[in-house]
Amino acid sequence: MTEHLRVAVIGTGFMGRMHAHAWRSAHRFFDLPRTPALRVLVGTDAERTAGAASRWGFDEAATDWRSVIERDDIDVVDICTPGDTHAEIALVALAAGKHVMCEKPLANGVADAERMVAAADAATARGIVSMCGFSYRRTPALALARRMVADGRIGEVRHVRAQYLQDWLRDPEAPFTWRLDKDRAGSGTLGDIGAHSIDTAQWLTGDDIVGVSAMLRTFVPTRPVLDEQVGLGGRARVDAQRRAVTVDDAAAFTAEFAGGALGVFEATRLATGHRNSNRIEVNGDRGSVAFDFRSMNELDFYDAEDPLGEQGFRRIQANEPEHPYADAWWPAGHGLGYEHLFTHQVVDLVNAIAGDGEVAPTFAEAARVQRVLAAVERSAAQQSTYVAVEGENA
Repeated sequence: MTEHLRVAVIGTGFMGRMHAHAWRSAHRFFDLPRTPALRVLVGTDAERTAGAASRWGFDEAATDWRSVIERDDIDVVDICTPGDTHAEIALVALAAGKHVMCEKPLANGVADAERMVAAADAATARGIVSMCGFSYRRTPALALARRMVADGRIGEVRHVRAQYLQDWLRDPEAPFTWRLDKDRAGSGTLGDIGAHSIDTAQWLTGDDIVGVSAMLRTFVPTRPVLDEQVGLGGRARVDAQRRAVTVDDAAAFTAEFAGGALGVFEATRLATGHRNSNRIEVNGDRGSVAFDFRSMNELDFYDAEDPLGEQGFRRIQANEPEHPYADAWWPAGHGLGYEHLFTHQVVDLVNAIAGDGEVAPTFAEAARVQRVLAAVERSAAQQSTYVAVEGENA
């Protein structure tokens, strides 16, 4: 019988729910060396956490994450909390010998991210695995794009264009949540969704961003106090008091890659009509790849070496058995959804824990994203002056 991998998920919000689904599903579709078991769900409200634990399939619920980490019947700690708690929980978990999955961005700042990297590196020597949850890497079409770039199919990379657009905060009366509080979230749109674009761009090209010139904007300076959480946002009373928004609503920046490529990035949660538009295009001297999450099972590929009369973007349906992750699911042509990315994330983590496969993204990779976020904030504060991204040893 396959040995169980006993999991504690900390956080009962959107990401906690999604991660619970992934842990529950992974071994039912993939042959895993260890079978995940949902032991404990940890939240801040006892009644709400108990209800979620029952619905999502956990053995029990708890409100004290420290006592859960100390337990001998927990192997993995999955951190799905606001960014201000990531470092503390991860450091305690790694010191206790637990494997760690941590949602992105890794931390609320570079200093905490570096502490987490140091702890993860020390834990690696003891066989402890840690991973940061940049889930879009697990989209079959994007994973295919990375393979094609690495194989030289588009040649030398020259341009990267990335957009991540949402609109759930377009209404000025949308209530204040923790994602609008810099002390809890670290940054706003920049860290929440812009971090995904940064990670995807660096991972896709195999190249690091070394400098940026940026602008940040907060279009709605105050919002009504939250009365009821619903999804990412929620509802407020008509006569609710208002709180100051302390993060950005939108980010735009140009980027220089170490290999010389030019990048253009845009992220906002106020782009009316865009529920979750995550797009990236990479142009090389021999071809291009383009991906849009609204058509997540497809990849557009242009091969400049095609005959002149036959050139044009071709659409690849990335759900054939030959495509990354796809062979574990449905017959060709039957697409995957958002939730599958998190299942793939669990699959990769479990295999890494068993010594079968590399961990990615590591905390060190996630810290590189954190350094880019910090450079973007510094540039915006200096009237868009070019700012070099600090190195790992800076």
